Amino acid sequence: MGKARYFDQRFVPALEAFNYILYKYPASDKINQAKVWREKTNIRLENDELAIKNLKRLLRQEDLEGQDLADATSMLAQAYINTKSLDSAVTQLEIAANATKSNDERGRYRFIQGQLYNKLGYKDSANIVFDAVIALNRKTPRMYMISAHLEKIKNFDYNNGDKLLLAELLEDLETNRENRPFLDKIYHVIGTHYLKNQSVELASRYFNKSLQTNTRDQKLKARNYEILGDMTFDKRLYADAGAYYDSTMANLKLNSKPYRIIKRKRDNLEDVIYYEGIAKVTDSILSLANLSEAEKLTYFEKYVIDLKEKAKAEEKKQEALKRNAGLATVNNQVGNKAPGLGGAGVPGKSAGFYFYNPTTVAFGKNEFLKVWGDRPLEDNWRWSNKAQSSGGNTAGTTGEIAANASEEQRFNPQFYISKIPSDTKVIDSILKERNYAYYQLGLIYKEKFKEYNLAKNKFQELLQSNPEERLVLPSKYNLYKIYDILGENDEATIAKTDIVATYPKSRYAAILTNPDTVDSKDENSPSTLYENVYDIHLAQDYETVIAQSEEHIITFDGEPIVPKFELLKATALGRLYGFEDYRKAINYIAVTYANTPEGQQAQRMANDMLPKLESKEFVNDSVSDHFKVIFKFNRAKTDKIETFKTTLDEVLKNVRYYKLKSSVDVYDTNTTFVVVHGLQNAQVAKTFRQILLDEDAKKIKAPFFVVSSKNYQILQIHKNLDTYLSLNNP
Repeated sequence: MGKARYFDQRFVPALEAFNYILYKYPASDKINQAKVWREKTNIRLENDELAIKNLKRLLRQEDLEGQDLADATSMLAQAYINTKSLDSAVTQLEIAANATKSNDERGRYRFIQGQLYNKLGYKDSANIVFDAVIALNRKTPRMYMISAHLEKIKNFDYNNGDKLLLAELLEDLETNRENRPFLDKIYHVIGTHYLKNQSVELASRYFNKSLQTNTRDQKLKARNYEILGDMTFDKRLYADAGAYYDSTMANLKLNSKPYRIIKRKRDNLEDVIYYEGIAKVTDSILSLANLSEAEKLTYFEKYVIDLKEKAKAEEKKQEALKRNAGLATVNNQVGNKAPGLGGAGVPGKSAGFYFYNPTTVAFGKNEFLKVWGDRPLEDNWRWSNKAQSSGGNTAGTTGEIAANASEEQRFNPQFYISKIPSDTKVIDSILKERNYAYYQLGLIYKEKFKEYNLAKNKFQELLQSNPEERLVLPSKYNLYKIYDILGENDEATIAKTDIVATYPKSRYAAILTNPDTVDSKDENSPSTLYENVYDIHLAQDYETVIAQSEEHIITFDGEPIVPKFELLKATALGRLYGFEDYRKAINYIAVTYANTPEGQQAQRMANDMLPKLESKEFVNDSVSDHFKVIFKFNRAKTDKIETFKTTLDEVLKNVRYYKLKSSVDVYDTNTTFVVVHGLQNAQVAKTFRQILLDEDAKKIKAPFFVVSSKNYQILQIHKNLDTYLSLNNP
C-alpha cells in the first residue's frame, strides 16, 4: 500500500503507511525495506536532512548487506546530492554499486558517480567510473554504456590525448546499428568534437543531424539550436542566427534563466540585423554608383544573361509540369479502377497506393507548386517571407528591381543602369546613412556583444569613408578604447595622441589627458546634461526643455543619449502644446529610433496609450468624486503667481475637515493654473470660499472655476479650456 501510494505521488499517505509498518511490525523481515522507503518518501517531500539523519542511524544500528545496503546507501546518496554534498554522495554510491545484486542498478549508480566526479572536477576519477560502466556492456541498459562513452569523450584532453583513437571511437558509435536510439546525443557530441577542432562546417552538419533525429530531449534540442545560432552569428548571418535563437527559446522553459539569456541575445540581434541590412544595401548601391559606365554595362549584361538562362530553365520546368498535369488529368478521366484491376504504376505494386503511381505523384507535385510555389526542402518551408541574412547585397537589391520590371525591362541592361542613383545629393544621403549604420554597428558590437574585433573593423571602415564630422571624434575615441581592451598598445597610443592633438578642447581629450581627475559625470557629459534638462522639465520650463533638447540632439547625434532627449522633448511639447504635437513627436521617435529602448517605448505608447488619450469629449462631473479648484493667471506674471500660491497655502492650512493642497501647473505658453487639490464633492468645490475662514476668504479674491480630475486631465492634454468653460458657464 505504501509503495502504491508512493508511485501514485501521494507521498503523505505513503509516509503514514510506512510509519504504520514501523510502529505495528517492528520484528518484520521487511522492516529495513520499510525504513528505506520511508526515507525515500521523505526525500520526495524535500525532508532531506531528516532522511539523512534516519538513514545514517539505520546504517549504524543495523548490519545491512546486499540489496538492503544498496537501497539504503543509494537513497542516502540522493539526499546528499539534494543538499549539495556531492563528495559524500560519491562515497555512498560506491557502496551501493558494490552491494547491489542488479547490474542495471550498478550501471546507473556508476554512471551517476561519474557525473558527480565531473561536477567536482575529478575527470580522471570520472573516466575510471565510466570505464566500469562500459565494461558492463550488455549486462546493463545500453543507455548507460552509450552515455558513459559520451561523457568520456567530453572529458577528452585535446592537448595530450590520442585524437586518432577518439575519431575511431566516434565513427564506431555513429555507425553501430544498435546505437540508433541514441544518435541524437551521439551526433551532438560528434558536433562538439568537430567544433573544438575548428571544423565548423562538419560541426554544423552534425548538430543539424542531431536535430533531424527528432529527439524528444528538449534540452538537447535547445542546446543544438543555440550552438548553431552562435555559429551562424559568428558568420555574421544575423537573421539566420535570430531564427536559431527563436527555436532555442521554443525548447526552453518560459522565463527560466536560460530562456532569459537567449531572449536577451535575440533581442540584441534586432539592432544588428537592422543596421547590417542598411549597411549592405547602401554598400551595394554605392559600389554600383562608383562603377564607370562601361563597368556598369558589363555587370548588367552578365546579370541579364543569367536571368535569361534562368527564365529558359523555368520555362522548360513549367512545360514539363503541364505535361505531367495532362497525364494526370487523362488518368483521372479513365476512372478510378478497383484496386485489383491494375493500372499504370510500379510493376508488381498495387495501383491503389498513391506513391506507386508516377502520374498521380506528378499531379500532386504540380498541385503543390500551384499552391506553395517552388519551395526548398528545409525547416519551416511554409513561411512565405523568411528573413534572409544576405538581404541587402547587390544581387538581392537588383533582384527586387527585376521582380517588379516588365518582361521587356527585365532583359535590358540599361533599365538597371537607370536605377542607379547619379545625383550627388542622393549619393551623399546614402553615404551618410551607410556611415551612421557603421557607427551604430560599431557601438553594438563593442557595448552589447563585446565583439571588439568586429567593432574595430566597423569603426575603421567608417573613418576611411569620409564620414560627417559628428561621427569622427566618437569613432576615434571608441577605437582607442577597443585598442586598449585588445592590448594593442601602439595603436591605442596613436589614437590617443590624435584625439588630444586634433580635439584638445573636447570632453574626450579631457578624459584621456586626466583620466583620474575627470569625473564620469562632468558638467559636459551627456548624462549630466540630460539630468540638467530633466530638472528644468520638472520645473515646468518647457520652452527651455525643448530648446536645450534640440541643441543636445544635434551635439550628441549618433550617441545613445539622443533618443532620451527626444523623448523628453516630446513630453515637453505635449505639456505645452497639447495632444497633436505630442502624438507627432512620439510617432517620430517610434519610427526614427525603432531599435532603441526609447523607440520601442514610444511604439508601445503609440499603440496603447495614445488611443486612450485621443478623445476630447468631457465627461459628466456627476460620475466623478475628485474635483479641483482652478485659478487662472497670465504665465508672464510669475511674481503674482508665487505670491498668490504662498497666500493660498497659508489659507488652506486653516481649512477644517478637508486635507487640501495646491500646485502650480503650466497650461500653455500664455497661461498658468494655480490648482487646489483634495475636494471630493462638486458642490463644495463650487462654494470653495465658504469653507475658508472669514478672514482667509478675504485674502483669496481671484476668480476660479471648478473641474473634475478627469476633465482637468482632458483639458490639459487637448488644451481645450475655452470649450470646457463655454460648456460649463454658458
